[in-house]
Amino acid sequence: MSSQSNSGLVHQTEGQIDDLLGHEFEHEPVPMNARRSAFSVTMVWRGFPMIITGAMTGSLLVLGMGFKNALVAMIVGNLIMFAYVGALGLIGTRRGMNFALIASIVFGKKGYVLASGLLSTLLLGWYAVQTGITGALISSTYGLNYVAMTVVAGVLYIAITFVGVKGLHYIGLASVPLFVVLGLWVAADAASTTTSAAIFAYAGNNGVASMSMGVGLTVVLALFIDAGTVTADFNRWAPSARSSLFATFSAFPFANLVAMLVGGVMTAALAVPNANPFGVDNMFGYMNGKQLTWLSILAFIFLYANLGSVCSHCLYNAATGWSRILGTNMRLMAVILGAIGIVVAAGNVWAFFIQWLSLLGILVPPIGAIILVDQYLLRAGARADVDWRAKPFIAWGIGSLCAFAVENLMPGLSTAISAALVAGIVYGAIARVESSAEKVARPA
Repeated sequence: MSSQSNSGLVHQTEGQIDDLLGHEFEHEPVPMNARRSAFSVTMVWRGFPMIITGAMTGSLLVLGMGFKNALVAMIVGNLIMFAYVGALGLIGTRRGMNFALIASIVFGKKGYVLASGLLSTLLLGWYAVQTGITGALISSTYGLNYVAMTVVAGVLYIAITFVGVKGLHYIGLASVPLFVVLGLWVAADAASTTTSAAIFAYAGNNGVASMSMGVGLTVVLALFIDAGTVTADFNRWAPSARSSLFATFSAFPFANLVAMLVGGVMTAALAVPNANPFGVDNMFGYMNGKQLTWLSILAFIFLYANLGSVCSHCLYNAATGWSRILGTNMRLMAVILGAIGIVVAAGNVWAFFIQWLSLLGILVPPIGAIILVDQYLLRAGARADVDWRAKPFIAWGIGSLCAFAVENLMPGLSTAISAALVAGIVYGAIARVESSAEKVARPA
């Protein structure tokens, strides 16, 4: 059979799958008649950050900052995320475009590949991190083989992603109620061992706060800054601006803050010296620590469903971005990228969690800030008209360099906030200088 015939057969098969599961609009805006309900988009978003990794992050913040300062970082960081993700999401809703299509307007019809490719690859890495965490927790808790459990998790998460945005909706329906019930029970049960005054007075690991407010804010922001930047992949399905903002609010601050507080309250209440949130000192370990068979079984199901939510979302973002770049189908890319992610996860990449968040805080915020300035202040309604636009790349580079300098020279400040502010200001300033130069050069 010729390569042309093979290609035709592949496209025919992809078309049949799209007819069965729904078209994902990788290369064009989502029309209004294909938009999903406000409830569906809300469940897609709410199921994303309400995860055990968020609880682990809350534990890390409380260990490093003490409960009071960590609470401030959680609230402020999540409100910043709502403003950032909400504004980016509205662009996707109004134009019906995924992130890659919007990036092609801002960075150029060829230039977008760098921004979209970077974010899609980082999100694939995030999928690998979370899949590895699944395997590690299952392996250490139940004595099962780490690689085998990681592969099982990865294949399950690929299957969810393959269904498309409908799959993200359904996993949210399963994951969110489980987290709400079990997470609130864990927090309440742990809190019952002490007093609310003792929880608020908790000063950090062994009574020492080792994390500044700036670093704490960066940790909160970096946890979902990559997926938040490509929010158009989800919010393009919203039927209206109001539903888009409500869906975003259900994630930030609501779902993300709830998840962080579950871990934070548990850590402050138990006050375990040298606690390890990525070992047994998390809500999953707490449930299994009760040594109740039914609760351990429920914890097993919960972990796969809960991390299945965040992993499928990340893989969906990665597959949507790369399918646009390579001119192919999201579902095909989900299978290919998912398989790559499983291999990476099997290599214990999750152990670099904090370094991962630090990298995201440097590279990603400038991209979102530049898009916001471009689409709200400078070129609202613009279309992709050139292959490369130099100004956003200059601003992106300066913003990231500034964030790198802040991390190394002024570690008390937030690298993520610094990167976004500097990139946005630089991009606006370059555009203003260019506009002024054009006016001077224009003949009277």
